[in-house]
Amino acid sequence: MKHTLAALLVVAAPVAMVPASVAAQTAPAPTPELAAVSAHLKALQTMTASFSQTSQTGQTLTGNLTLARPGKIRFQYQRGVPLLVVSDGRALTMIDYQVRQVSRWPIKNTPLGVLLDPDRDPSRFAQMLPSGDPDRLLVRARDPKHPEYGTITMAFTRVKGAPAGLRLDGWTVLDAQNNQTTVRLSDQRFNVAISPNAFKFTDPRPRRLPGKG
Repeated sequence: MKHTLAALLVVAAPVAMVPASVAAQTAPAPTPELAAVSAHLKALQTMTASFSQTSQTGQTLTGNLTLARPGKIRFQYQRGVPLLVVSDGRALTMIDYQVRQVSRWPIKNTPLGVLLDPDRDPSRFAQMLPSGDPDRLLVRARDPKHPEYGTITMAFTRVKGAPAGLRLDGWTVLDAQNNQTTVRLSDQRFNVAISPNAFKFTDPRPRRLPGKG
C-alpha cells in the first residue's frame, strides 16, 4: 500500500549514509556536545510529542509519538492511515491493518536503537555535524561494528528545563535505496506519566483455531 513504505522508513535498517572512506576512520573522542546528548538520553525517561514524517517523495504523514526508555515507542498515525509502529521494549513492530500484516525487527537493529537502547551510548560512536547555530546540535550516529543497522541524524535544541538542557526536535534516516525520511517533533513533553498499555496493539492476523494447520 502507498503508506507502508513511508512507515517502514522509520524502522527499517538502512545502510550508512557516510562514505566508506569516512566510515573506516576511528571515531573521534567524545566532545562536550556529545556528552550533553548522552546526558539527555540518560535523563529522558518518557516523552510525548506530535510528529510529522516526510519521505523522499515529499509525502507527509502526521500523528502522535509516545516514548518510554528503555526500548518503548509508539507512532500512532493520523486518522485514515491504517498503520501502527510500536516497540514493547524488545522488538519494533509495524502493523498494517489494511492488509493484516505484522513485521518485527530487534530494536537494536534499527536506527531508533540509539534513542531507545540504554546500552548504546552515542558518545562512543556518534559525531557532531555543523549546524550554524550554537543552540542547535546535529548528531550523526551509527554503530561502527554494525553499519547495516543504519545511520540516524538527530537534531537537538538547547532548552532550559528539558532533560539535561536539550530538546529532541527530530531525526533523519537514509535507507539502502538512498530514500531519505525526516521526522519532526513538536509539542514535546518530557518525563510524564505513560500507561504501559500505550505499547500494546491489536494483532490483525486471523487467529488459528486449535487443531488447524
